[in-house]
Amino acid sequence: MIFIIDDDQEMAECISLAIRSIKPAESIRIFSNAIAAMQVLDDEELPSLIFLDILLNGPDGFTFLNELSSYSDTAKIPVVIVSSLSLKKQQLEDYGVVGFLDKTTMTPEDIQKYV
Repeated sequence: MIFIIDDDQEMAECISLAIRSIKPAESIRIFSNAIAAMQVLDDEELPSLIFLDILLNGPDGFTFLNELSSYSDTAKIPVVIVSSLSLKKQQLEDYGVVGFLDKTTMTPEDIQKYV
């Protein structure tokens, strides 16, 4: 299962389409905010990968990363940041971030590298 957490529905659908083009049977859950994603993490199987926007309505992506890293089972989930912000990779490695995609320049192939 892959989680996509992004309040831009069109962007989330684009990421989902890129994933499905190479893994059509992959289970994908899209969340528009961090709270909904965290609630599901408590109730269901853990995702194998998370695509996470930083600028979300409500708690931002950094809040989600802090929460994720505070539990031993969820801290191991790889996260790919999808944002238009300029972020330093070193800042994010402590949170299990395995990649960064710039929303303004990313392609479907960029997304597929992480799946």
